[in-house]
Amino acid sequence: MHTYNTSQSDIILKEYGRVVQNMVHDLKKIEDREKRNQNAKAIIELMKQLHSQMKDPNMDYSQKLWDDLCCMANFELDVDSPYPKAEASTFNAKPRKVDYSQKEMRYKHYGRNVELLMEEAKKITDPEEKENAIIYIGKLMKALYGAWNKEVIEEEVILEHMRRMSGGELVLDINRVKSENLFQTGMRLRKQSGNSMIKDNTAREGATGGSMNRGRSNNNRNNNNNRSNNNRNNNNNNRNKK
Repeated sequence: MHTYNTSQSDIILKEYGRVVQNMVHDLKKIEDREKRNQNAKAIIELMKQLHSQMKDPNMDYSQKLWDDLCCMANFELDVDSPYPKAEASTFNAKPRKVDYSQKEMRYKHYGRNVELLMEEAKKITDPEEKENAIIYIGKLMKALYGAWNKEVIEEEVILEHMRRMSGGELVLDINRVKSENLFQTGMRLRKQSGNSMIKDNTAREGATGGSMNRGRSNNNRNNNNNRSNNNRNNNNNNRNKK
């Protein structure tokens, strides 16, 4: 009589299937310890073959396999494992609760990392180094704002946001920022250089194409002149024969 899976016990580790679980169940019934150890090692090798990632020579999954074997045996398997015996409390332990930060961000599109960068920039005592840090943070804020809102932000807005987020400790002259393009991002620079390269390549291709077309025209003219000369020579030969 056929036995349906619904009438059987649940599979403990579904990645290995019911066949391996039944083998582990039979393994527990073997009374000879040496034979039980040999069969346990054979099942471990079978479990390794079922998952291709466990064949990676650079990674050692041996302890995981032995722990899974013990788990499928309901932690009642008595074999000589090369690793400490797995405990049920380890498998059933709940993950540690992650404490989320309750600090509210004023401008969420900049993210927490920008706030942390500002805290570090405020600790800098060297004026030149601090100015470089402000310029870097300004570039980063401009790039993040553009990625979030899909539009260009003015330098005045960036400096105002930076002033508020830093408590007025990180400031920079707006006229200097605009005149020297201090908040100009590298992405825009690469884009401009890419456009110039495209224009240069297009001009070169146009010049190359024009010279090729002129060369073809000259070749066609030469061919036509040669044909005309051949025709004249043939006509002269026919008149001489007559």
